[in-house]
Amino acid sequence: MTERDIADVVAVERATFPLDAWTEGMLRGELADQPRTRHYLVAEVEGRIVGYAGLAVAADQADVQTIAVYADQRRAGIGSQLLTALLAEAARRGATKIFLEVRADNPPAQTMYTNFGFEAYGVRRAYYDDGTDAITMMRELDG
Repeated sequence: MTERDIADVVAVERATFPLDAWTEGMLRGELADQPRTRHYLVAEVEGRIVGYAGLAVAADQADVQTIAVYADQRRAGIGSQLLTALLAEAARRGATKIFLEVRADNPPAQTMYTNFGFEAYGVRRAYYDDGTDAITMMRELDG
């Protein structure tokens, strides 16, 4: 992901997370730390950005910052491809554990993360702007 992708990524973000979408400024802030502590990717279908994902890594811990895919592109494996790339980058950077938060009202995303070996370990009450809880999940990474 580069600066030139921001407008398209903001559109994906707003469509995917209408109640608590990241702002353009927040995305620019994330990119400002790339590649030092951040790694952001876009997914394209026929030249159109249809999703994106971000990772933060510090020392031996990584966090999936976000994964977003347009609704009409879901169930095509795009989210799984983005997550696979984030896991590979986290391992490449030496992370041994990777964490994430997922909306409690998003069973499809929870299933994807579970299928990738993530395990739930807690709940953050009213984590999202609309009051929805977040399920915290973690996965060990192979060295």
